[in-house]
Amino acid sequence: MMTDSRPSAPVLEADGLTKHFPVRRFGAARAVRAVEDVSIRLRQGSVTALVGESGSGKSTVARLLARLHPPTSGTIRLHGEPVSGKRFRAYSKRVQMIFQDPFASLNPVHTIRYHLTRALKIHGNQGEDLNRSLAELLRKVQLNEQYLDKFPHELSGGQRQRVAIARALGADPEVLLADEPVSMLDVSIRLGVLNLLRDLKERLQLAILYITHDIASARYFADETIVMYAGQVVEGGDSETVTQEPAHPYTQLLIESAPDPDRPAVAEKDGGFGEPPSLIDPPPGCRFHPRCPFAMDVCRAEVPPRFELGGGHFAACWLYREET
Repeated sequence: MMTDSRPSAPVLEADGLTKHFPVRRFGAARAVRAVEDVSIRLRQGSVTALVGESGSGKSTVARLLARLHPPTSGTIRLHGEPVSGKRFRAYSKRVQMIFQDPFASLNPVHTIRYHLTRALKIHGNQGEDLNRSLAELLRKVQLNEQYLDKFPHELSGGQRQRVAIARALGADPEVLLADEPVSMLDVSIRLGVLNLLRDLKERLQLAILYITHDIASARYFADETIVMYAGQVVEGGDSETVTQEPAHPYTQLLIESAPDPDRPAVAEKDGGFGEPPSLIDPPPGCRFHPRCPFAMDVCRAEVPPRFELGGGHFAACWLYREET
């Protein structure tokens, strides 16, 4: 019997998402161009990784999708319907965010019981037996009822992050926006939290956006990987292809920079490293061209479009234009 291999319809999607933060510099009104024309699709039972170094705009994308910031332009749709007119609480019941620092996101003066009870009650999911609902939430994140009367400071970093995930699950969401959920955890427990999120994705058929600067973990955890640089998407496709056959010079730089005990240290190439550009005064053309070892004249003058490379893999790089 043949199966339908076509991708499912997106649960949450954004088209042309743009965010400029106004600033005043030396008396003049300027803007930080944090996100420029980003499009993304999050599908049921699938993880999409958004990868880039600090300042690339990936966390801003998550906050735009969570409606914590209003977009400057662009459209966000939930099950195909624009979300701009929806009430925030109704939207957040379906789209929940997990923050990077679990200690900062949990109020230290309240117990775990308080945090989880509040999440259940706000979203109307407390059920007839509140204690049973609380126990079920903790079981979903591989904890038990003994943690209910503890305070956040009495838990390890990994346990706090599991509580933060349980609190998000209290809304019974369809989408989780995970903003670097393991970057502040000890290396020894990161894998356990990623495995937990993978298990939840499969059991609850969640759509997950995984924000990370670690492209190696994206290969392990995500079905699709999108790479951002200086507020723009530069490459995307299935995670295996993007990490094993990177097309954009920036993606290649990320992979070369990732720790690998089986690979000797890579010598710096002229122009291949350096600092990201200012997002108040970004360079013309491709924003990566000041760091790119393959930069051409066209890179300095024109913004590259998205070039399709086959199999859903794409790169916004002039190296892939077809000469006529």
